[in-house]
Amino acid sequence: MKNCIIKKFFLIIFFAVGNTCLWAQTNVASFFSDGMVLQQKKNINIWGKDIAGIKVNIVSSWGESSSAITQNNGEWKVQLTTPIAGGPYEISISGSSEVLIKNVMIGEVWICSGQSNMQVPLKGGLDGNFVNGGLNAIVNSNNDKIRFFTVQQNASFKPLQDVSGKWENASPSTTGSFSAVAYFFAKQIEHLLDVPIGIIVTAWGSSTAEAWTDKKTLNDLGIEASNKKFEQIQKTPGVLFNAMLNPFVGYGIKGFLWYQGEANRHNYNMYEEIVNKMVTSWRNKWNEDDLPFYFAQIAPFNYGKMNSAFLREAQLKISNSLKNAEIVVTIDVGNCSEIHPSKKIEVGKRLAYIALAKDYGFVGFDYSSPKLKDWIVRDNEIVLEFSSRVFIKNKTQPSKNFEIAGPDKIFYPAEVTLSNVYGEVQQIIISSDKVSSPIALRYGFKNCITPNLFGRNGLPVSSFRTDNF
Repeated sequence: MKNCIIKKFFLIIFFAVGNTCLWAQTNVASFFSDGMVLQQKKNINIWGKDIAGIKVNIVSSWGESSSAITQNNGEWKVQLTTPIAGGPYEISISGSSEVLIKNVMIGEVWICSGQSNMQVPLKGGLDGNFVNGGLNAIVNSNNDKIRFFTVQQNASFKPLQDVSGKWENASPSTTGSFSAVAYFFAKQIEHLLDVPIGIIVTAWGSSTAEAWTDKKTLNDLGIEASNKKFEQIQKTPGVLFNAMLNPFVGYGIKGFLWYQGEANRHNYNMYEEIVNKMVTSWRNKWNEDDLPFYFAQIAPFNYGKMNSAFLREAQLKISNSLKNAEIVVTIDVGNCSEIHPSKKIEVGKRLAYIALAKDYGFVGFDYSSPKLKDWIVRDNEIVLEFSSRVFIKNKTQPSKNFEIAGPDKIFYPAEVTLSNVYGEVQQIIISSDKVSSPIALRYGFKNCITPNLFGRNGLPVSSFRTDNF
């Protein structure tokens, strides 16, 4: 009887081990799949899982190959050097089983993240919003060189290794679900570079910057990354980074595009520090200190008592304090009754202008909004100088957005004079007969405005202030 029990025990072990070997297979993350886009001319990573201690071989049809021995937990990672943009190629992965990834393109890859204004698809649909030119863009979108991977929304208190989603080519049957801002960016870049563009969209409406930040960075900021869900889980610190961004850490990319901020209006005074450290942590995880971070400012909207201009100001500060970061000013594309502005094509193209100038060698054009360079008090006037030439629209109502204050810190509508001194040097002179000793100026520093100060390139000047009241 005892011998029978022993035999049965060893038979169970035998079949358990045998079954493990029989069903074990080489696994890769969902984004290493047919139709993917890899960053050109770069040492890119490919990773996955298999049986511990087994050799995994990677062979690409462009002539690069590599191999790795799986770790005790079964994880493996290899590097391949990608060629100049082109394709389609294939990648063969062989370990305990074989994986063949087909229709791989080599080109430019961008991760696009944030909240609902990044998420809004070309077909519209969030809160009944629509996208200007969306239908026309959809029916004319057939382009095998533009490919999107849209991440299914998920949240986790622990870092995950994979996401749900798939690579899709741009076509009338797919593009309607693509992020409108990201699509217009991709279309502009592909049109001018004539290379494949891969866009990874990982976004969630109403999400905070804290939700996209990892636990260590949150701790450094003094923000608790607890295991307790907020009422809206997408506002819970760390959970979106864990589930929707951490799985991509190490994937070869060109840079980040970001459209977020509305959900951080309540802590605008911390926003610059949060985003700066968030982006720095992303760059550290990718081991690239200068990965581009280009982002869209929130547009004017009637938020009620809370003045969103303070958040726009924090975003403007980020563009000055964070290296290799650039802001797209959206003060002219907002809708005071719609938190999701329909003018997504302007935002996407403005992001593209920045990338074309800073990353792709296009020169000779001014890609950014003018910024306040200096200001002085002269008698009863405040004199402003900007980084580039500006002009005022609707000169019959120049005081509409300009306000000036004296020692009592009460702001009054101001008279505005535009003065050309010489060459590129230009001054705007601000005054009010109600303020004899001015100490501060504000432009467009309200929730809802119609801007009238623009650069000669047609891009709007952001709302700003000279005070810290």
